[in-house]
Amino acid sequence: MSTEVTASSVISAEQQTSVSVSAQKEPVQKVNLLGMSRAELEKFFEDMGEKKFRASQVMKWIHQFFVTDFAEMTNISGKLREKLEKICEIKAPEVVHKNYSKDGTRKWVFRVGDGEGSLVETVLIPAEHRSGLRRTLCISSQVGCALDCSFCSTGKQGFQRDLTQAEIIGQLWMANYSYMEDVPVLERERSVTNVVMMGMGEPLLNYDAVLNSMRTMLDDFAYGMSKRRVTLSTSGVVPKIDQMVKDIDVALAISLHAPNDELRNELVPINKKYPLEQLIAACQRYIAKDGNESSRKHVTIEYVMLDGVNDHPEHAQQMIKLLKNLPSKINLIPFNPFPHAPYGRSSRNRIISFQKTLSDAGFVCTIRQTRGDDIDAACGQLVGQVADRTRRAEQWKKKISEKNEILRSQG
Repeated sequence: MSTEVTASSVISAEQQTSVSVSAQKEPVQKVNLLGMSRAELEKFFEDMGEKKFRASQVMKWIHQFFVTDFAEMTNISGKLREKLEKICEIKAPEVVHKNYSKDGTRKWVFRVGDGEGSLVETVLIPAEHRSGLRRTLCISSQVGCALDCSFCSTGKQGFQRDLTQAEIIGQLWMANYSYMEDVPVLERERSVTNVVMMGMGEPLLNYDAVLNSMRTMLDDFAYGMSKRRVTLSTSGVVPKIDQMVKDIDVALAISLHAPNDELRNELVPINKKYPLEQLIAACQRYIAKDGNESSRKHVTIEYVMLDGVNDHPEHAQQMIKLLKNLPSKINLIPFNPFPHAPYGRSSRNRIISFQKTLSDAGFVCTIRQTRGDDIDAACGQLVGQVADRTRRAEQWKKKISEKNEILRSQG
């Protein structure tokens, strides 16, 4: 999502305001540099009459040293710093709540607009890894979600709007800064090692902002993350998966959750538009790129385990058949119930049995460890107390209640 406001237009607005006759000066809306990609920053500085290398200097101060005060950018001239102070800002979304779990998980609730419902959540999960401590950040891309997957609490809140680039990158910025607040500026380090676009919303339905945000994550002058450590998770927006092939090389994860169209139509309604045959074909096209450095060697398959719904032995066999020609790693996710959820979590024994069937067939299959339960940070619980803006949750609860009443009446 390209930034519409250029430096010249902001300066022009400032000049126009300064000459307004006898009227009180209106404050100039400052340009937030936080969300700009390097290409956008280069154009911004060129529009100011500056050399474009200023973009990489400012990016390093923002994303590597977590500086928001232009006065601290010591390798930039004082004159330019003064100019930036007048027309620009570096502003992350407002933190309205944060909580750190006893297992090391951290959760933030950000306000991204006006009203109680303009909130998104971000979760950081630490884990020991053979390469050292891994800190994985789950980033939101939308306020709410329009896809209404039946097992996901976020979908029950409805959809409000897409997040901007600054609001997306701001989540990564704040997670890193949370470890660096008391560290001297020049001693600060980036702490988040992995990013998954797997929070609230469907990232491929906010394509441009997500794309440019991921480019900033990969940029050596910003977060310098390996493309294998940036993962986009989608419920299956097939045309945008194909567009990603041309635009960026990051890891791809698919929220599958069902091995046949009939069941997936119920659990993941977008399947009615892009059924499994089309989705698997798009995944095969995505990983077709050659090159040892590509992150596209396999697709991660996410599969939430719902008791008595998608966890039967025949479902495991259908998975084997569905994925037989797709290089993939399978991640089984124990369902995390939320109020009025119509599903329960599969038993541990059933999940292990499901895993064994897939592993015996030659798949790499892991069971995700549930983290952050004590702060409602586990998968499927991200929405927390976000207000329902569309009455979808109310209608959904009524539907579940009616269904339960029918079952009781049938004995």
